[in-house]
Amino acid sequence: MARARESEFGEVSLLMYFHTFNSQEERREFGGSYFIEVQYCKLASCSKIKDIIDVDAIAHWKNDSLYIYGDDDNEFMSYYGEIFTDGIYNNEESGVVDLCGINYYSKEQTALVMERVKKAKPIDYQTLLKWLEEAGKYNGFYILGL
Repeated sequence: MARARESEFGEVSLLMYFHTFNSQEERREFGGSYFIEVQYCKLASCSKIKDIIDVDAIAHWKNDSLYIYGDDDNEFMSYYGEIFTDGIYNNEESGVVDLCGINYYSKEQTALVMERVKKAKPIDYQTLLKWLEEAGKYNGFYILGL
């Protein structure tokens, strides 16, 4: 459910793919649990990759995450599929973003993603860039599929 965003000046601008919520209740009211979640990896930088991508190491539905509504997955991939490449899957392999699984991006990969976003400037890229700047405080980020 990409939506137009109204600026502080009352102008309607770009479609919005990335949503934030202040609470679980707010997220549920918007779209239940039908979201792709972009979440900071808050594990220590010395963590082993097998621990980082372990299903049990990840807790969903964080209030500081970005969310992409599930109905927007195909359109989102048309704009961002080539930006989110080489994420590490739960099986320790990597490739294109898997919208049904775990994708981990290290700090180094986060910097590469930011470069690709700045170059391509896809829809709603400013929201993503602002969020990714904060990812530098953490051990990268995840894209957690539907």
